[in-house]
Amino acid sequence: MLRFCNKYPHTVWVCIDWYHPNCSDGGDWEKAGWWKITTGGCKTAYGGDLDNVNRYWYFYAHASDGAQWSGPYWVIVPHIAFDWCENTANTDSRWVGMRELDINGHDNYTVNLVP
Repeated sequence: MLRFCNKYPHTVWVCIDWYHPNCSDGGDWEKAGWWKITTGGCKTAYGGDLDNVNRYWYFYAHASDGAQWSGPYWVIVPHIAFDWCENTANTDSRWVGMRELDINGHDNYTVNLVP
């Protein structure tokens, strides 16, 4: 299970990217979002056994005040809720830099979004 908890003083939205061989668009990754998490709340973004999928997972988050949790792994995502293969986009999509999570063999992992 991949879970995100908002320890930030503003609402955040989260998207994730994970290994999914032979996704329907011909790529090997799937992306989904946007989970809205109010301050103090938590959301499960992926409910399965993480280690059975891949050691590395990716996420991006942004807050209502403009803060971001980003990294160097670029993925194109829409502004609307989605669950798409990585090469899929729409005319309203934008590029975000994702952070890498090394779950290191764990079945469950929690990310605390802190200032």
